[in-house]
Amino acid sequence: MSKLFPAYRASWETDQHRELRKHAAEFLSKEATPHQERWARQHQVDREFWNKLGNAGLLGLDLPERFGGTGGDFGYSAVVAEELALAHDSSSGWIVHSPIVAHYINTYGTEEQKQRWMPSIISGDAVLAIAMTEPGTGSDLQAVRTTAVRDGSHYLINGSKTFISNGTHCDLLVIVAKTDPSQGAAGTSLIVAETDDRLVGFERGRVLEKVGQHGQDTRELFFTDMRVPAQNLLGDKEGLGFYQLMEQLARERLIIAAVCAGMAEAAVLEAIRYTKQREAFGRPLIKFQHNRFELAELKAETLSIKTTVDYCIQHYIDGNNDPATASMAKLIAADKAVDIVDRCVQFFGGYGYMMEYPIARAYAAARVNKIYGGTSEIMKEIISRSL
Repeated sequence: MSKLFPAYRASWETDQHRELRKHAAEFLSKEATPHQERWARQHQVDREFWNKLGNAGLLGLDLPERFGGTGGDFGYSAVVAEELALAHDSSSGWIVHSPIVAHYINTYGTEEQKQRWMPSIISGDAVLAIAMTEPGTGSDLQAVRTTAVRDGSHYLINGSKTFISNGTHCDLLVIVAKTDPSQGAAGTSLIVAETDDRLVGFERGRVLEKVGQHGQDTRELFFTDMRVPAQNLLGDKEGLGFYQLMEQLARERLIIAAVCAGMAEAAVLEAIRYTKQREAFGRPLIKFQHNRFELAELKAETLSIKTTVDYCIQHYIDGNNDPATASMAKLIAADKAVDIVDRCVQFFGGYGYMMEYPIARAYAAARVNKIYGGTSEIMKEIISRSL
């Protein structure tokens, strides 16, 4: 149940979703919130945190029960995405692992691949990452330069990737590579690398110093004649990668929108709490009309984000995986959440600029939501095609 909107209930939210929300909130308040500053200093979460997530049943929420998952709908992932933000988490790579990369394998993997990988994905024994972005290639995925050349029963992969979330901990890496560079988008494939210490030619580069999300292990990755079994190709033939990406990116954008809804709500809750406690000129900050009116406006705008995102989640659950609708959710949620968090910082004065305060970490973490998963400008381009 929302603390900011106690009576609010999304159309898609069932009693099972509400129970999950309570469970996730309790788990994260114990296992994630207290460790944010330490994880930020070490630039990664504890490896055992992934197994704790698995033991808590939070890694297979909408994955098949036969592999150990819950078999729920997309709303299960949306609930946890919101609760991560409400728990002031900016370190874990849960979003990349569970609602995003796991579904590439679940959707396009062979039965043998799923039998081999899915139980470990759901238990947390195998951490997932996806290698899309390259030093010279961002949203234009047709322009990737990493190559995968067939060599007998293996692919030889050469290239480099950057901004890779879960880059330190990943055990399974979905790589976007060109299997036929002459074919443009039609020559792109997705290949899964099992990135253990025995994988010759695989190198984890430096941990990147980001503006925010300091506890997230974001790295550069390098491939030099890296041999990956040809049976690790996702899909029944080469050249399907670009279309697989386009199908799944709508899901990615919608889960980012859910995070943004949670970030906005968390920021407003923090601002209300602080203005009730902090005094100036002999009275609490919330007693000043300007502050009350600003908080009222922020609360109303947060509700507008939630209703927009929840409409799009219902659209997705109903089977309408529409890229334009998901892009609208991400565009509105990301832009408004950045603005709301920024305005909430102002109530804290100098303390809002100190990283020990959750509001400061949220301010630093929020901005990237307008960039990754497709920039706001790309969202507008996708939406414009539906006009």
